[in-house]
Amino acid sequence: MAISTELLWAFIGLLLTIGGTFLEAFVATPTWQWGTNSLQTHSLGVTYQIGAVLLVGCLGGRNAAVLSQIAYVLLGLTWFPIFAQGGGMSYIKEPSFGYILGFIPGAWVCGFLAFKALPRLESLVFSCLSGLLTIHLTGILYLVLSYSSGWLGKAQIPLQQALLKYSLYPLPGQFAVICAVTLIAFTLRHIMFY
Repeated sequence: MAISTELLWAFIGLLLTIGGTFLEAFVATPTWQWGTNSLQTHSLGVTYQIGAVLLVGCLGGRNAAVLSQIAYVLLGLTWFPIFAQGGGMSYIKEPSFGYILGFIPGAWVCGFLAFKALPRLESLVFSCLSGLLTIHLTGILYLVLSYSSGWLGKAQIPLQQALLKYSLYPLPGQFAVICAVTLIAFTLRHIMFY
């Protein structure tokens, strides 16, 4: 990919990640009654943030994905309150910050794998799942190191509860977002690149 194209995808990825941070994911289910309430929405308990990280990997490749996430982390740590609970340098003491750091290697893994094979649904699902696994492993490592070293200060919840809160509980919603990302990436890759 040309450098200008990678920079464009990186910018798009940055905007998608910022927007996805504040956009809650829902699923719509039909009801048996027609009329004004024929569709019901249910929260997935997650935002589209990780979906944006993985989507830019699937569409822009590893370099654009990494650049977008480095820019996201730097903007959140310096100037703008673009993380879910604000921003600034003090955010590194948040238990969830390791997952945000995980966006960088997760985006790289997803982008690398997404362009290793032809864009088939299976290969895009695998690249997204690999990226998600990388994000979670980075977040878990950050949590374990932070708790064991006392980096977070007085932790509000025990480590086991933090692992459940940040890694296990969001997984079903994140899997649903990955399904949507895979379909979007598959469709756009075929429209734009082939």
